[in-house]
Amino acid sequence: MDYVSALVPPVVMAAFFIGLVVTIVKSQGGPNKAKEDAAVDSAISRAEAVQKTPRTNGV
Repeated sequence: MDYVSALVPPVVMAAFFIGLVVTIVKSQGGPNKAKEDAAVDSAISRAEAVQKTPRTNGV
């Protein structure tokens, strides 16, 4: 019975990992892809704008 208790954790982790990968693959694309891409693009452009603005030291 020791072999059963030794195999259960890896089998459970493998099942969860497979479920995670399937969920990630299924969530790619679809009707919300354009909205998600637009949100990422706007976040990136805001981050780049913050980096490009010069800082003043209150002089």
